[in-house]
Amino acid sequence: MTASTLFEEIKRKKTFLCVGLDTELSKIPPHLLGEDFPLFAFNRNIIDATHDLVIAYKPNLAFYECLGTPGWQQFEMTVHYIRQNYPEILIIADAKRGDIGNTAAKYAETFFQTLSCDAVTVAPYMGSDSVRPFLGFEGKWVILLALTSNPGADDFQMLPTGIQERLFESVLSKSQQWGTPDNMMYVVGATRAAMLVKVRALVPDHFLLIPGVGAQGGDLNDVAAYGCNDRCGLIVNSSRAILYADQSPRFAEVAREKAREVQQAMHAILVSRSLV
Repeated sequence: MTASTLFEEIKRKKTFLCVGLDTELSKIPPHLLGEDFPLFAFNRNIIDATHDLVIAYKPNLAFYECLGTPGWQQFEMTVHYIRQNYPEILIIADAKRGDIGNTAAKYAETFFQTLSCDAVTVAPYMGSDSVRPFLGFEGKWVILLALTSNPGADDFQMLPTGIQERLFESVLSKSQQWGTPDNMMYVVGATRAAMLVKVRALVPDHFLLIPGVGAQGGDLNDVAAYGCNDRCGLIVNSSRAILYADQSPRFAEVAREKAREVQQAMHAILVSRSLV
């Protein structure tokens, strides 16, 4: 999937919403706990209820890996279900890998070949050696951590690395030597929306994955005001506010209602910017 293809999906669906599948056994409706594969049962219902309102799903590997083999199996089942039933939807493996050499190459093989995900989140701390192995797969994306929303991000990401430049800015500048707007995106937290002005000055054409809208308090209108470009350029993630809006057997229906609210707000933004 290229950036142009992704923009066409945004225009077609009138949305730039990503639903994060941060699925926890302790938070899913109790009636699903009797299922053989409860995480997958929950995910399948959420996906079927929201697929026409989103352009991406983002399973977070931690919520599956913590359960060992059964968790990994349900992650695979989720990816396969999306791929088979809704092939136009971008699948983001939120894995935050960050090793080098053959190890990085094997991580890339895992997510892009074995699992057929479209994108994977990657940590840039070890430099180009940790990123380039993911960039050799046609139609696949690296989503590089740039400016995250957690308070501890200031420990490193905001440190000065030169004259009027901070570490996250160095990451944005340097990494453009490795990838292109068709195979590299960046993570920028929604709670740092005002910083998107600086981000866009450095990476005007790349898509940005924006977590933190919804339960974490990020504001969608601020994100759009500071981060939109002439191809939208945004994939805005919401997880808990959609996934866990209801604990009854109606959970998927309520999740759709919540996703629909976000999609309608995104549609209005796209119209206001003459993008649809």
